[in-house]
Amino acid sequence: MIGNFIADHIKGNHFKNYPKEIQQGIFLHREIDTFTDAHEIVRKSKRRLHKRYRHYDGVIIDIFYDYFLAKNWNSYSAIPLEVYTNSIYQLFAKKSPELPVKSQQFIKYMVEYDILFNYQFKEGIAKVLNGMNNRTKGKSQMHLAISDLKELELDFAEDFKLFFKDLIEFTNQRLKSN
Repeated sequence: MIGNFIADHIKGNHFKNYPKEIQQGIFLHREIDTFTDAHEIVRKSKRRLHKRYRHYDGVIIDIFYDYFLAKNWNSYSAIPLEVYTNSIYQLFAKKSPELPVKSQQFIKYMVEYDILFNYQFKEGIAKVLNGMNNRTKGKSQMHLAISDLKELELDFAEDFKLFFKDLIEFTNQRLKSN
């Protein structure tokens, strides 16, 4: 869990500074990213977006897919979303001092705004998209993507459902091979 969470903040071979279990999470995260970027359904979702987002389309689709996962959480987990997110926040808070500074900062933001839980609501997604737009100093125009989600929600939902089925299968195979 920790390795997966910090993977985007670990560049190159700096993963070697972490215990084996965390390294495995980093590697799994990287494999999932590669799988996702190459998946035809994800590419189809990106093509649905307005062209103005350019290379930010992958980030937007990740956020949209997080929305559908949170919104349909009970279809994928027996653990209620609120219980799951609170346990994740507790784990990250406990491990925070051992993590990269960027991860520590994101944990504070994530907990303060209860990001994981609020992904299930369009208002939560809108806040995330606004925050990402601010981080790009407005270049990404990601704050406008909430209208793409509202307009094409059923199409994106179907894309997510098909993709997530493949992602679960891919991840299970990777976990078995480790």
